[in-house]
Amino acid sequence: MLYFYPKADTPGCTQEAMDFNRLRARFEAAGTAVLGVSADPVPALGKFKRKHKLALALASDPSHKMLEAYGVWGEKNMYGRKFMGVKRVTYLIDKDGRVAKVWAKVKVAGHAEAVLAEAKAL
Repeated sequence: MLYFYPKADTPGCTQEAMDFNRLRARFEAAGTAVLGVSADPVPALGKFKRKHKLALALASDPSHKMLEAYGVWGEKNMYGRKFMGVKRVTYLIDKDGRVAKVWAKVKVAGHAEAVLAEAKAL
């Protein structure tokens, strides 16, 4: 499972990471690895993981190559201001490497649990 998030150590991204981290053993039991991806530099991700005691894997893509390949780097709009950034999107990938489900425009509350339920159903 790949989950893309805008920026480490911001409120929504922190909650999302903590929720996936809390359920990490249950994802593993379902045969699902969890990988969070953002454009943050590696040192920022290390600091984020230490600060919040996260055991899940986080990847850095400052070049935006992976972010663009998955269609999660693009124009965003916040309070009328447009800017480029990472969209909060989750991809559940099956054992054959095919995308089984996509959650676009993720709302953090309850999201980790919904992804876990789908992962168990694969």
